[in-house]
Amino acid sequence: MDLNSASSIVLQVLTQATSQDTAVLKPAEEQLKQWETQPGFYSVLLNIFTNHALDVNVRWLAVLYFKNGIDRYWRRVAPHALSEEEKTTLRAGLIANFNEPVNQIATQISVLIAKVARVDCPRQWPELIPTLLESVKVQDDLRQHRALLTFYHVTKTLASKRLAADRKLFYDLLDFLDQHPFSFTPLIQRSLEFAVSYVFTEAGEGVVFERFIVQCMNLIKMIIKNYAYKPSKYIEVEIMFSSFLCEIIAVEETGGDSWKYSLRPCTEVLFIDIFHEYNQTLTPVLLEMVHSLQGATNLEDTSAILIKDAVYNAVGLAAYELFDSVDFDQWFKNQLLAELQVSHNRYKPIRRRVIWLIGQWISVKFKSDLRPMLYEAIRNLLQDQDLVYLESMFTLLFQLLQEVTECDTKMHVLHVLSCVNERVNVQGLGAESKNLYPFLLPIIQLSTDVSQPPHVYLLEDGLELWLVTLENSPCLTPELLRIFQNMSALLELSSENLKNCFKIINAYVFLSSTEFLQTYAVDLCRSFCELLKDITTEGQVQALKVVENVLKVNPILGPQMFQPLLPSVFRGIIDGELDQILGNMIEMWVDRMDNITQPERRKLSALALISLLPSLNRVHMKLSFIPQIIQIDI
Repeated sequence: MDLNSASSIVLQVLTQATSQDTAVLKPAEEQLKQWETQPGFYSVLLNIFTNHALDVNVRWLAVLYFKNGIDRYWRRVAPHALSEEEKTTLRAGLIANFNEPVNQIATQISVLIAKVARVDCPRQWPELIPTLLESVKVQDDLRQHRALLTFYHVTKTLASKRLAADRKLFYDLLDFLDQHPFSFTPLIQRSLEFAVSYVFTEAGEGVVFERFIVQCMNLIKMIIKNYAYKPSKYIEVEIMFSSFLCEIIAVEETGGDSWKYSLRPCTEVLFIDIFHEYNQTLTPVLLEMVHSLQGATNLEDTSAILIKDAVYNAVGLAAYELFDSVDFDQWFKNQLLAELQVSHNRYKPIRRRVIWLIGQWISVKFKSDLRPMLYEAIRNLLQDQDLVYLESMFTLLFQLLQEVTECDTKMHVLHVLSCVNERVNVQGLGAESKNLYPFLLPIIQLSTDVSQPPHVYLLEDGLELWLVTLENSPCLTPELLRIFQNMSALLELSSENLKNCFKIINAYVFLSSTEFLQTYAVDLCRSFCELLKDITTEGQVQALKVVENVLKVNPILGPQMFQPLLPSVFRGIIDGELDQILGNMIEMWVDRMDNITQPERRKLSALALISLLPSLNRVHMKLSFIPQIIQIDI
């Protein structure tokens, strides 16, 4: 296809293809489809969509036809593949000028460049990345933006390649960056100023979005942790972090709810990294903040309370870095203890933070002589440690669990319930713990019911709470027995929570094997038969250990209830006549019985043998083994 003569014709047909009149549209589409395999067609399309004077709709359609052609005809092995000469021309034209004024078309051009790069870069298109890098450096905002957009799509596409050779090349388009960190040195100051300004000052309010903030934090973290920048520590960088430390600390509490629930963990990790790398410079800054907050805080000044909360949070996060710089024992006696005794409702955030702060330091630097004072302060905060307090607390926590909408908050509430229930046994409630069931069991029921949407994020903690409850239960109550109906569906999930599921089943067996087996053994046996087909060898071993415990604890009902289990497993993994296989196995088992020396194991083995007999269809085989089993000395 001659470019000069064909351009006007192709332009006319593309214009017709944008028509709303089907009588005009359909013939134009058919003509374009015939031209897809014509040499020179894509060069014509390139000339059309890079001509900014033409109609936007026509240019848009030209880009789409070009992009579709890459998928069909760019690879050398494709039918009607483009010639290498034309592809060379097209590659050069695509990156000749990053000045597309229309955003939608610019995006499509970036995507099609990435599609070509996936096939040709770097071997057939070695100049692509250098050209993009040079274009990013230009002072023209439009060209710089278009080059960055293209760079983004190219990098994203190359990273998605799966062949080993391609991935090696890409991870090598990474070794280069790691081996030349000093080329970034002139940009360190500006990069840090940019990131800190938009993340930790008012400059970013209403402008930046969450992913951008996270990427800025990652940029700061990469700079401070890069091995090439560590020897000198760059005095200018240290000075910068000193001046911005106040903002980094305060933003956690003053930046709104989005900071508290989603970005706060990122900020805390960044703070820890910064403090670790520049602790000599930043320790005096943080200690000065602590000193300025000594004494009582005005309860009417919400900002002052939040700042104190943030500074105490920073001291807790940096506990190990501040070991030699803070006399925590004196601080506890002279300041923190008094703050725990302020009972005003507005001071709740500080009391909460002080308790957390002590928890961070208690394993770092806290004299044992001071612990009675701490316990007394905690007791006063709790006001009452008896069951009445616990009942009201569980009621409120359960109400909170139902009312909150944040997944993270729901999981925290459930985790607290599990921890408190575990501590309750330590405090000696013992048999009285069953009085907590009206509050505990609905929570367990909700969080382990796979038909309820919340189970997706509550299941793990719900199983922990269930297990702790069983471990502290003096007996098996009807209510506790009833919630086991959730277990069959949980076993069907075959998830990473199976281990806890097996522990829960064991707990039921040990609490009341007869009542439990009579109610659930049939369903449980059926679930195990299905489960053993799908799980790993390790999981199968754990499941069979549960069966072993059933046989041990209840040698009467156990073999009867779980008798169908082993034949079901054998049918799934063994080809051949089941009677013959079982018969051979039982015969060998009986013959080797004397090798089992422990009486308990011999008894268990004999029970297992007896449980297999009903699986044999041939009566004479059953009768022949009974005398041999009876004669076993147990």
